Amino acid sequence: MKGEPSFFGQILVAIAIITMAGLTGFITGQKLQISNSISASGQVESISNNESTLPDSNSESVSIDKVNTKKVIVGDIEMAYKTFGRGEPIILISGSGNVMDVWPSHFLNELAKSHKVTIFDNRGVGNSTEGTKPFSVRQFANDTVGLMNALGIQKADVLGFSMGSFVAQQLVITYPEKINRLVLYGSSCGGHEGIPQNPKVISILTDFVNNRTKDASAFLEVTFPLQWIKENPNFLESIPKTSETILSSTVKKQFEINEHWLSTYWSGICDLLQKVTKPSLIITGIEDEAVPSGNSLILVDKIPGSWLVQIEGAGHGLMYQYPKTFTEIVETFLNVSETIR
Repeated sequence: MKGEPSFFGQILVAIAIITMAGLTGFITGQKLQISNSISASGQVESISNNESTLPDSNSESVSIDKVNTKKVIVGDIEMAYKTFGRGEPIILISGSGNVMDVWPSHFLNELAKSHKVTIFDNRGVGNSTEGTKPFSVRQFANDTVGLMNALGIQKADVLGFSMGSFVAQQLVITYPEKINRLVLYGSSCGGHEGIPQNPKVISILTDFVNNRTKDASAFLEVTFPLQWIKENPNFLESIPKTSETILSSTVKKQFEINEHWLSTYWSGICDLLQKVTKPSLIITGIEDEAVPSGNSLILVDKIPGSWLVQIEGAGHGLMYQYPKTFTEIVETFLNVSETIR
């Protein structure tokens, strides 16, 4: 087994990018205010995007790659993590194929001004060991709670991205007492009520993950809207660099978990979300093909009082394309929901 090069980890970050010709916010049950625009319950608010160019990830004030990595025993694994910032705790759960260092620097820096941020490598990824237990969304949720307990975190805000958002849903269902507020980005509640991936997308991802093709262009077009790629030919330079690696076998296991979750061959957890009482935000790019954006409408319908923000012209990689806008959306939700709890 060998570790994948960091470039693969950057590309497989596929669950986070937002091409934005404009940003449309749909809010259910609460109010959202961004850049002095307020969208009341049931209304649609267009929010202008001022990010005309991609920021240089290496020019940010703090490089996450320079924050010390710590390790702690969680069940059958040694879990690698980083903590930084001050304030209420927030846990960020990475997507499939992602190491913890690939979160956008701008997002982490801004979040750390008012939160104690914890990021970590899922089992078998980066500097975390694989352990002996089978990979599953439920196991990843157990690992996350185990990390919180090991660090003495009684309760936290939780943000999950792609596969990480599946884990976050399992967390709020199984361990609601550990969740303060919930953010689901690029998400689906899966199963027969969910909207599955296009067969062509499944084929592209399957070929790429199983090394049946060396051409990353098709994979990138699943992650980012084609027009946005054409307008931003150097966009990979904006994704944080990392020395962490991922075993090919781990990538395949995570991919299988994703594909099962998004398939219609199981019951999913959509109906279980009706019992969620935590303030919740769902974020999606309207052009997301990795996790079809229509799933966000199902999520907001299932989770009582949840918020929904859809980014017009955005794909799965929203947070890399428009890190400032993504950050502003998340911070607005956290700040406003704090005042109404």
